[in-house]
Amino acid sequence: MIRFTRRAALLAPAALAAPALAQGPWNPTRPITMVVGFPPGGQTDFAARIVQAGMQAALGVPVTIDNRGGAGGNLGTEQVMRARPDGYTILAGNLAHMAINPHTMEGMTIDPREMAPVGLALQSSLILCAHPSMGVSNLEELRGWIARQPRGSINYGSASAGSLTHVAMELFRDRLGKPDMTHVPYRGSGPAMTDFIANRFSLMFDGASVVAPFLQANQLRGVLATGREPSPAFPAIRTARAQGLADFEFYSWIGLFAPRGTPPEAVARLNAAMNQALSDPATRERMTSRGDEPGGGTPEQMAAMMAEDYARWGRVAREQNIRAEG
Repeated sequence: MIRFTRRAALLAPAALAAPALAQGPWNPTRPITMVVGFPPGGQTDFAARIVQAGMQAALGVPVTIDNRGGAGGNLGTEQVMRARPDGYTILAGNLAHMAINPHTMEGMTIDPREMAPVGLALQSSLILCAHPSMGVSNLEELRGWIARQPRGSINYGSASAGSLTHVAMELFRDRLGKPDMTHVPYRGSGPAMTDFIANRFSLMFDGASVVAPFLQANQLRGVLATGREPSPAFPAIRTARAQGLADFEFYSWIGLFAPRGTPPEAVARLNAAMNQALSDPATRERMTSRGDEPGGGTPEQMAAMMAEDYARWGRVAREQNIRAEG
């Protein structure tokens, strides 16, 4: 399974930027547009903006952000898929709309796998959080708490039906032997967190950078992290593997993608610029302080991550009959 450990992520940009720069003669001569399929302020927008300045410096031309929210990220994806494949239009795409939406959205007419991966910009463990009133802070305590609850009394939240936060909990339930839980979907992580803190449901997965302020304020408690290693911002929250939960290792991620048919030398140059941006210590600190992990690496590694998650979450969506909201 191809994943970036924190050590590998730290080394990847410096190790890979120079070879990629030497692979081809493509050098941009006009601004590059980076499309984000979501409004400003979310994790995908953060990832795009945090590599923007470094990529501009590496490429020598402006890199502009174009927020095109709608259809769970699909509108922005489609815009880039239809763009001229010349290296001047790229997508900041996240796991949800690149690898989950095709399995949960009825009538989806685009296949994100047709795009050309540029590289991994950022990844983040998901953290399973519990309301403090439950008195649990690890998997063993959570198992005991679940066993004591009356049937039908446990609710869990998600950012939306069919989202990563939803399919992650369904995979977790499967690993625990399918305890009875009721799904409470929201229209985004923000509204869900408001109700979570108010104790209107008990459990929820979300990205480390999303739950960070609530964990730091002791409004929620972390039970486990889904990464290979603990989140850099929350080293005390042990991973699922460290707590004995096998085959439960995955990340949320944001990668850069280009239209199919983009020349390999353009993809290589964009990849090198992204890696150079990620090698900046201040950029890395901004990511890790939030609980995210800097990416880096090759287009082939990004393609392998996407293929793995496409298969994993497609299987979960089929087995649990998960559908996105209309």
